[in-house]
Amino acid sequence: MKKKTLDKFIYDFTHLRRDYKKGGAPHKPILLLSVISQFYNDNIKENKVFITPELVGEFKRIWSDLVETDHHCIFALPFYHLRSSSFWYLKPKYGFEGIVNSKIAMKSFSNLNDAVEYVYLDEDLYDFMQNKIDRNKLLNAILDKYFPSTKHHFNFKNSDLYYKSAEEKILFDSPDEYSITLKELQKNLKEEEYFEETFIRSTIFKRKVPIIYKNRCAVTGLQINATFNISMVDACHIKPFSVSYDDTITNGISLSPNIHRAFDRGMLTIDKDYKVVVSNKFNENFVSDKSYSIKQFHGKRIILPKDKRFLPNLENLEWHRQNIFK
Repeated sequence: MKKKTLDKFIYDFTHLRRDYKKGGAPHKPILLLSVISQFYNDNIKENKVFITPELVGEFKRIWSDLVETDHHCIFALPFYHLRSSSFWYLKPKYGFEGIVNSKIAMKSFSNLNDAVEYVYLDEDLYDFMQNKIDRNKLLNAILDKYFPSTKHHFNFKNSDLYYKSAEEKILFDSPDEYSITLKELQKNLKEEEYFEETFIRSTIFKRKVPIIYKNRCAVTGLQINATFNISMVDACHIKPFSVSYDDTITNGISLSPNIHRAFDRGMLTIDKDYKVVVSNKFNENFVSDKSYSIKQFHGKRIILPKDKRFLPNLENLEWHRQNIFK
């Protein structure tokens, strides 16, 4: 098959199908700039563009720098609708093939994230994206065509700024500060924009909590290190996000899946001295291997982060004892 030229993709990038109300929807060009930025930062290692908080955050950062119209900053729209282009292919998750082909089902970020595994690019475009000179030509073509009056604001120096800003708040904001911020965002953003914002933050929470606990379950001590990307522990909210609006690290604890489930269902809790308290409202089959027992951990002091700034919030633990623990 004849290799496609760079000029072909420059043409495609500058002739995107868009809604032309309000001067033209900027969503698709912003998404392509965001993908180029991910190549620039070496966040894309193979021909697979995943929906990551870095990509969604970069979409929002670039949008704030370049877009002057009053369109809503919604990531899901271009990620799905670029499939009408000849270089953008959606890879459905197993069992979601029919849903991915349904335009109605793919209108929300939640459905998109549930159904799409990743996007893969035309192989020739992927080759060009890996070459800095070719990549810059594609980038400049987009900026010249769609953002001539604001293109001077674009740069790679602030790449991941949106993501890193959210990460700083999750690590170091007080629970009250964080909750106020989230409630203000919910009040001021459209529903889809807010959902995308919480996706970025919740994913950061899920990543950072296990790291702070050295990928170890705070109760059982389970720790598995592998040469490939795998985690055997979860980032567990002490006080549920739906109640607290709190994704700060001190509202998190690293637990293995079975202990996480037991904690969420009130089978165990943690006291003010960071010791496990197991409910007496359930029975275990002690004929089986006792190493699987939950009650064996009663009275055990949990493994804590070395950095005292990240210790589990005692007020949230008390809330859990009063409202969840059986």
